[in-house]
Amino acid sequence: MWEYSINFSLKNEKIALGFFDKIKKDVLKFNGLTVYAKQDEIIKIVLAVDKQYQPETEIIILKAVGDLICNFFKSSFLNKYLFLPNQDEMSVLAFKKALINFDKETDYFLVSKHFSFKENLFVESFYQFKLVQLREKWQELVRLANDNREYLVSADAFNDLLKFLIDNLDICKDEIDVIEDDNEHYYICEKGKKGEKLESLDLVTSLIDMSPQKINFYYKNENHAINLLKTIFDRRLNLKYTSNQTLNEYVNVTVITK
Repeated sequence: MWEYSINFSLKNEKIALGFFDKIKKDVLKFNGLTVYAKQDEIIKIVLAVDKQYQPETEIIILKAVGDLICNFFKSSFLNKYLFLPNQDEMSVLAFKKALINFDKETDYFLVSKHFSFKENLFVESFYQFKLVQLREKWQELVRLANDNREYLVSADAFNDLLKFLIDNLDICKDEIDVIEDDNEHYYICEKGKKGEKLESLDLVTSLIDMSPQKINFYYKNENHAINLLKTIFDRRLNLKYTSNQTLNEYVNVTVITK
């Protein structure tokens, strides 16, 4: 058997639990075992798989750690050091989400460059002492935004920079559908499969994460979210006003038959 341990500080228990749930499902594919335990102020997640599945399991671990660093840790970094001018909450969150996804391929590369399976992983120590180069890269991005803070007071200038960031994200999806129900909730649909119910704020950030080439948006109400999406996705957004049809009609007819 091959064993590996990923350790978290107890203060990050919520993050550790999410990491455990995610990695456990993948390790089960190889009939592996994943154990979650607390010891003093440390949370230990121990994985064990048959030796023949070690290479595949290492890939799973590296991807999960990369996702954690490049999303949660980067988000915390931006919240601490980024000082944006007063804009509405949705625009600010969209800006931060765009920065999180900006040049993510290089972020993942820097994580993998310093990662080693020769010893067990202590996540916070790895981030603090091994990923100095990564944090310097993030700091430069933050510095550029902070230095231009006065320029970004203008909503037009702010949106222009946000659109620039969105335009320079890697395309992750070819085409998706967004459908609004009668209660101003939204569903992202791919290949006829309806996603979870989303509020407008979560919809905007989810679409930035997905970075699709084309968005077919079946909407019933004009609102700030739609106006923001018009600005940042521009020609990639295909708006279709639909006042009468129901959500099920869109899922069962419009999406599946495309």
